[in-house]
Amino acid sequence: MEKGNQTSVSEFLLLGFSSWPERQALLFVLFLCLYLTGLFGNLLILLAIVSDCCLHTPMYFFLANLSVVDLCLPSATVPKMLLNIQAQTQTISYPGCLAQLYFCMMFTNMDNFLLTVMAYDRYMAICHPLHYSTIMTQCLCASLVAVPWVLATLNPLLHTLMLTRLHFCSNTIHHFFCDINSLFPLSCSDTSLNQSIVLAAVALIFVVPSGCIMASYSLIISAVMKIPSAQGKLKAFSTCGSHLALVILFYGAITGIYMSPSSNHSPEKDSAASAVFMVVAPGLNPFIYSLRNSELKGALKKAVGQTKTFCQ
Repeated sequence: MEKGNQTSVSEFLLLGFSSWPERQALLFVLFLCLYLTGLFGNLLILLAIVSDCCLHTPMYFFLANLSVVDLCLPSATVPKMLLNIQAQTQTISYPGCLAQLYFCMMFTNMDNFLLTVMAYDRYMAICHPLHYSTIMTQCLCASLVAVPWVLATLNPLLHTLMLTRLHFCSNTIHHFFCDINSLFPLSCSDTSLNQSIVLAAVALIFVVPSGCIMASYSLIISAVMKIPSAQGKLKAFSTCGSHLALVILFYGAITGIYMSPSSNHSPEKDSAASAVFMVVAPGLNPFIYSLRNSELKGALKKAVGQTKTFCQ
């Protein structure tokens, strides 16, 4: 019989990008810049949305929630990685590893849910514009965010509690954070139940939402192609272009890690792909949404200039 929730290790080693010892200083500067850029950019988006009553609409409500998630997701991994690089160590405590695993999964799940909700919002705005305001009520928008937050909180809690029953014989994680798939090979216990639950969660948490996103965009494209003028088509596509860019970036990285053949995997590739959706994407979110969004750029100028905005 395996020992219940005991573990033979008190800390783990996050090897991550340690195979590039000569590039540690460059990695430190790169991730610090990406992290600070993401924090500053997402805080500006939140400031603009909160301070401008003209942006108190469903689309910007969902965007504000996405900015909160994009503030928290890199914060679960990057500060610890930067600290380890600075201190020239690779350790993370056992409780710290479980906590990092939990928050990484929670905010990744929430990112996934919000991208799905935003796809539905764009579908309603483009395919049913006359009924948009009556369907996308404050109550529905709150529910579309509250339910995902509950699911995103409970799902990683299940995985974290299941991990506490495993007995670990090794403490070397070939990743820059405590990824659940990197922990399974370190266990002497039977992980078949854990892996089955992870596969079921992937099917429900990622496959179903990604299918909903594809269905939404199929209907959006079909509706846009019926618009007679080229200018009308371009305007319709521009309203969802920013969201689509984030979807491609997020799911492209996820697919590269969890759905590609095992022969294509390596610690360096997996770490780089994870960094894309956990660090790079949250940092790019403010730029993707603000560069081509005149409303958001105007709200940012007003927020920084402390000018008042009057909306009808």
